[in-house]
Amino acid sequence: MRRTAFAVVSLLFALFVSAALAGDAEVKAGQAVIDGQLKALIANDGAKAYSFAAPNVKRIFPTVDTFMNMVTNGYPPVRQPQSYSFGKVEQMGPTSLIQQVLIVGPDGKDYEAVYTLEQEPDGSFQITGCSLRAANSLST
Repeated sequence: MRRTAFAVVSLLFALFVSAALAGDAEVKAGQAVIDGQLKALIANDGAKAYSFAAPNVKRIFPTVDTFMNMVTNGYPPVRQPQSYSFGKVEQMGPTSLIQQVLIVGPDGKDYEAVYTLEQEPDGSFQITGCSLRAANSLST
């Protein structure tokens, strides 16, 4: 009886660890996509920045120029961040992530960008959306 209980507990622990590692790999892959897009935007490489956009975004903004115009005019802190770091992440399912990115904008103010990402059939993650707001920070 003890051996059976130990085997069950060991199996459950192994499943938990492998699930956690898989989730960690997906989170890192999603963060690499966001990081790649932000670096491309900073470098003024519109084609590369556009390559990280999911098909739904590319349907709305069918060219690099329309995409870059939208980012430049609607998301200045994302377009030219002074700095950024990853915050909270939530895995919404096996193929979907929501990632918070804390940004210091070109104006020196703090912003919060919330990215949504989906895993594509080829296994890569792409950005399906981004919402941006001024961060609520207290200064002392």
